[in-house]
Amino acid sequence: MATLNSSNTMSSTFYLTGIPGYEEFHHWISIPFCVLYFVGIMGNCTILHIVRTDPRLHEPMYYFLAMLSLTDMGMSMPTMISLFRVLWSISREIQFNICVVQMFFIHTFSFTESSVLLAMAFDRYVAICHPLQYATVLTPRLIAKIGIVALLRSAFAMIPLLARLAFFPFCHSHTLSHSYCLHQDMIRLACADTKFNVIYGLVLITVLWGMDSLGIFVSYMCILQSILRIASREGKLKALNTCASHVCAVLILYVPMIGLSIVHRFAKHSSPLIHIFMAHVYLLVPPVLNPIIYSVKTKQIRQGVLHMLFPTKVSSTVM
Repeated sequence: MATLNSSNTMSSTFYLTGIPGYEEFHHWISIPFCVLYFVGIMGNCTILHIVRTDPRLHEPMYYFLAMLSLTDMGMSMPTMISLFRVLWSISREIQFNICVVQMFFIHTFSFTESSVLLAMAFDRYVAICHPLQYATVLTPRLIAKIGIVALLRSAFAMIPLLARLAFFPFCHSHTLSHSYCLHQDMIRLACADTKFNVIYGLVLITVLWGMDSLGIFVSYMCILQSILRIASREGKLKALNTCASHVCAVLILYVPMIGLSIVHRFAKHSSPLIHIFMAHVYLLVPPVLNPIIYSVKTKQIRQGVLHMLFPTKVSSTVM
C-alpha cells in the first residue's frame, strides 16, 4: 500500500500560485522580479569574479564572501523558472519530483548560508581578537573543510524530511500557496499524519539556525570585549567597520527567515499576500542586498568593481 501511495504521489501534479487577485497584472509584476533577479545574479557573479581574479583578495575573509555569494544564488535561482512560468502565464503546473528537488535546494542553501555567516563571524573574531594567529588558524585547507561541512550538514539534514513526502497521499487540494515549493507549504496538503515532519522541521530549525545564531552572538560578544580594550577611538571605529557588512548580512538573512517561519506557523489564516510577500523577501532580499552592501562597505571589493567597470581610469589612478 505504501508503494502505491508513493507511486501516486511521485506522479502527482501540483499547481503553483502567483499573486492572488492580481492575475491580470502578472506580466507587469514580473518586471520588478526580473530586475531583482538580474541584480542579484550579476552582483554575486561580480563578487565571485573579483575574488577569483584579484590576488589581493585571496584571503579567508573574501573566500567566505565568495561562499556567501554561491549560497545566495543557490537559494534564489531554483525559484526563478517556476516563478516566471506562473507570472508569464506559461504554466502553473509542477511535478512532485521537481517540487522536491526545488525544496531541497532552497532549504539546503538556506541552512548553508546560515553556516557560512557563522564561519564569517569566526573569521572576524580571529582577525580582531587574535590577529597574529589569523594566517595560521584560517588556512585554505580549513576554509575548504568549513565550506564542505556546511553544505553536507545542511543537505543530509534535509533528506529525512523530504524523503517522507514520497509516502504522503495528497487527496485534497494540490494548489500550493507560492510560485515555488516550500516544505511547510506542501505538508499542509497531505492527507496523512505529518507530525514527524512538523516536529523534525522545528527541531532542524532550532538546532541548525539556533546553533549558528548562538555561535554568531558569542563571537560578537568576544569581538566587542576586544574592541573595548582598544585605546584609540579611531582603532575602535576601524575594528567595528570591518564587522558592519557581516552584521548587515546576518540581519538580512535572519529577519526575513524568522518572519516567514512565524507567518507559516502562527498566522495561517492571515492574508495570502502576507505569506507571498514574506516568502519572496526571504529568497530575493539576501542575494540582492549582500553584494551591494559588501561593495559599498568593503574598500577592496569596491576597488575591484571599479577596476572591472573602468580598468583604464582605475589603473591610471593607482599609478
